[in-house]
Amino acid sequence: MIDSTCLDRRGALALLGAGAATVLVPRISKADRIATLALYGPSAGPSVTLCHAVASGGFATIADHATFTAWRNPDELRAGLTSGSMRLSIVPIQAVANLYNRGFPIRLANVMTDGLLYIIAEDRGIRAIPDLSGHSIAAYFRGDTPDIILGRLLAHHGLDPDKDLKIVYTGGSTEAMQLLLSGRVDAALGGEPSVSAAILRAREAGKTMRRVIDIQSAWGEMTDAPPVLPQAGLALTLNFLDENGDSLPDLLTALEVATSEVLSAPGVAAEQAAKALALPAPLLKASIPHCHLVARPAHEARADIERMLRAMAGPKMARIGGRLPEAGFYL
Repeated sequence: MIDSTCLDRRGALALLGAGAATVLVPRISKADRIATLALYGPSAGPSVTLCHAVASGGFATIADHATFTAWRNPDELRAGLTSGSMRLSIVPIQAVANLYNRGFPIRLANVMTDGLLYIIAEDRGIRAIPDLSGHSIAAYFRGDTPDIILGRLLAHHGLDPDKDLKIVYTGGSTEAMQLLLSGRVDAALGGEPSVSAAILRAREAGKTMRRVIDIQSAWGEMTDAPPVLPQAGLALTLNFLDENGDSLPDLLTALEVATSEVLSAPGVAAEQAAKALALPAPLLKASIPHCHLVARPAHEARADIERMLRAMAGPKMARIGGRLPEAGFYL
């Protein structure tokens, strides 16, 4: 007989992976259960994991009810976090670190994607960051994570964005893809699933768009490390942790299980996420293999996160509040 009170996250995963039929008993009492576990995230790859966990009852051990709501842009995210209306959300890790270092009561629970950024183009002459010289490129979320990452890569390769190429900023990844499809720019920086959508739409129009630059690989080359860009993870406010801290192990286990299930059955997960993300299921299914979905506890991913933050931080680490977060940031 299995004593579920002693079963850690990895033990639970081992049982599930082996096909065990054991029902795991929640480690929190009925009185401590969460009435409604409200989760938030972007209309992007990692949110498929949350949608699947909600739809499949993955949080049943800790909550009576679970919901997922998509946020549209970083401004909406920041407003939700600071107002307290969002207590659990997928957040760009650079943004979480910046909030934490500026005194906001927030912690990082895990990493949910090791990067989902690509530059796509029809021009076969664009194969690497230096090839962007002399071209126009659409980018999105100016001053936020995608723009910062592009800027660091350009600087690393000696390209001045004001002189060597033209960057056209948009309010989102989808808009960046639309500029490319309309022929107004030569290339576009985008995140999944909008990159997959643009490739599919181009094909329907008789054009061939390709992922000409894998940003994760380019980042690994720049930082002399594996092609890992821990771009976003689940952030939790201290208010949530104060009230529901005992649920954290089961919450993280649920996300690890959900990630494994999404990767093994992307079609099912895509159907479950389509309505919440307002995106077609076939598109989400095509996108999942390019999202590098993971569910790594934050403390285990700390070295990769710090490598990324050092590269992104800028002069005096201004973009992350002047320093690397200490150990208490990582749950």
